[in-house]
Amino acid sequence: MSLSLSILLTIALAPLVGSILAGLFGKLIGRAGAHTATILGVAIACGLSFHVLYQLVWGGAQNFNQDVYTWFEIGNFHASVGFMVDRLTAMMMVVVTFVSLLVHLYTIGYMSDDPGYQRFFSYISLFTFSMLMLVMSNNFMQLFFGWEAVGLVSYLLIGFWYKRPTAIFANLKAFLVNRVGDFGFLLGIAAILFFLKTLDYQTAFDAAPTLVGKTLQITQNHAWDAATVIGILLFIGAMGKSAQVPLHVWLPDSMEGPTPISALIHAATMVTAGIFMVARMSPIFELTEGALSFILVIGSTTALFTGLIGIVQNDIKRVIAYSTLSQLGYMTVALGVSAYSGAVFHLMTHAFFKALLFLGAGSVIIGMHHEQDMRYMGGLRKYMPVTWITMWIGSLALAGTPFFSGFYSKDAIIEAVGESHRWGANYAYFCVLAGVFVTSLYSFRLLYMTFHGKERFTVEHKAHGHGHDAHADHHDDAHDDHGHYTPGVLEHAPHESPWVVTVPLVLLAIPSILIGFFTVGPMLFGDWFGKAIHVDEANNVLGELAHEFHGAFGMGLHGFTAAPFWLAFAGFAVATYVYLFNPTVADKAKSALKPVYEVLNHKYWIDELYFAVFAKGGVKLGEGLSKVGDAAIIDGAIVNGSAGLVQRIASGTRRLQSGFLFHYAFAMILGLILLLGGYWLIGQ
Repeated sequence: MSLSLSILLTIALAPLVGSILAGLFGKLIGRAGAHTATILGVAIACGLSFHVLYQLVWGGAQNFNQDVYTWFEIGNFHASVGFMVDRLTAMMMVVVTFVSLLVHLYTIGYMSDDPGYQRFFSYISLFTFSMLMLVMSNNFMQLFFGWEAVGLVSYLLIGFWYKRPTAIFANLKAFLVNRVGDFGFLLGIAAILFFLKTLDYQTAFDAAPTLVGKTLQITQNHAWDAATVIGILLFIGAMGKSAQVPLHVWLPDSMEGPTPISALIHAATMVTAGIFMVARMSPIFELTEGALSFILVIGSTTALFTGLIGIVQNDIKRVIAYSTLSQLGYMTVALGVSAYSGAVFHLMTHAFFKALLFLGAGSVIIGMHHEQDMRYMGGLRKYMPVTWITMWIGSLALAGTPFFSGFYSKDAIIEAVGESHRWGANYAYFCVLAGVFVTSLYSFRLLYMTFHGKERFTVEHKAHGHGHDAHADHHDDAHDDHGHYTPGVLEHAPHESPWVVTVPLVLLAIPSILIGFFTVGPMLFGDWFGKAIHVDEANNVLGELAHEFHGAFGMGLHGFTAAPFWLAFAGFAVATYVYLFNPTVADKAKSALKPVYEVLNHKYWIDELYFAVFAKGGVKLGEGLSKVGDAAIIDGAIVNGSAGLVQRIASGTRRLQSGFLFHYAFAMILGLILLLGGYWLIGQ
């Protein structure tokens, strides 16, 4: 049995049709028409994606790999539009479309009063189409198209409120930082084309062993291993898209966009594209220990050091944003120790609980009339019970609590790193273990500051019911522009969000609890992915762990005795004591550890470094080129200089034309003498 091409085309194109209807005909079909068209398109894609996954796993369907359309042919090279759909792809399709569908539903409530309602639905539906094209592609050219398309749409979404300078700065920053990664990615694809003579995945994977022994002369005195160069260049693309140090700086700033896109971009789609790409390219990465060690060190550094920044953040969305950076680091670490299945498994579980946390944060922001600073919250559990419970579920999953979905994927990654002997594994093991404590600390800090303790806000006109919704006045969720109210002073009491917001929270909370338990065995320790992921036997750390795996229940019980659980419990205990019982400790710690606090609060000054070196350096370089190259050389020497030279020659020549007869006679005699002298010299 084979998969139907028409079904795959429908999955890819249904969100695109919805996006076109909402974007180009939004005024004609109205708000209801816009959200109906886009939600229907994504719902069709989601339903059919579940069907495809079912057919591949239980229906006996064969993997699909077929070209649909030829873009171009140049000699022996050709680029096509085509689909490669195996279990890895199908799992990604389900995650992307399911989370996207819930985000679409959530957006109805969140963006209800925004004047750009139809435009927003068009963008998020287009984003879903772009991500599907990326994960379903069967060749590098289409992969790059989807790669760039998600970058473009994220630029539009982050800067959705284009009248706010901070939003424009954030989307430009995201676009430029991703261009750095994409340049490396494009060079990697070019190197594959140069060495393997193809853009087709399967052909490239079959030919990958021929890279062994081949070198590339990048520097004059050193030949670089071709597979290592290709692996590092491809991963540089992933560093940009999946926000790895040092190309991570765009992701926290992208919180300037509306909360629904925080969930869409930072949970299941754009930031996981790099993780998916490296897993898909496993036949190439398995050829190079150097590239994998590079990935391992970058991922572990990201996992620990970006998580530390989350501890000092007060904006509820930025805490979750730095949490995303840290968890992406965990996925990257898994890739670095050849545990590709572990990376993709954590990608899947993380998508559900991180989307839940972002949408929960959005629900809090709605209930708090668009206050985002946790210092002005507290005690919200009695006002927002559904949001409170679901946020606790998401945080327990994030912290790696046994039997929650995040535990199975996160614990497996930590164990895989401990099993690995690759260069950098010891450093990575320390980072991922320390990261467990850090994750637990900022997760429970967020919960306590938001939902527990005393209320740190006052209500001017406390009333039953929802009253006036400040959403109509602000159309954003940034606490740096509060409009007519003072932070900590609300016009109306906080309130639970409408059902279109809370239902997606509940639907995401269910897999955040259960999906890890039911899928850990086949996806991590079985042959669930088949040939979609290739691991050399010598690198198979998950295969070693499989000998100790005795079922999901046994793994959960064992989790209570393992180091990660006690580190997470220590983070929980510290957060509980400080933020629930003795908040003054936080201020004392801040004063006592002021140098450390300053380092974390300034995010290691990486933004300032980039701004000073690249932004200001670029401006100064431009000014220098303008003054020297443009003004002095082009305008001064070439344009004005050539005109001045002609003018001087003309002035000198003009003096010869005196108008006096004796001058002309003298010139003729002088010329004749010179002519005769010349003939005489030639004759000699």
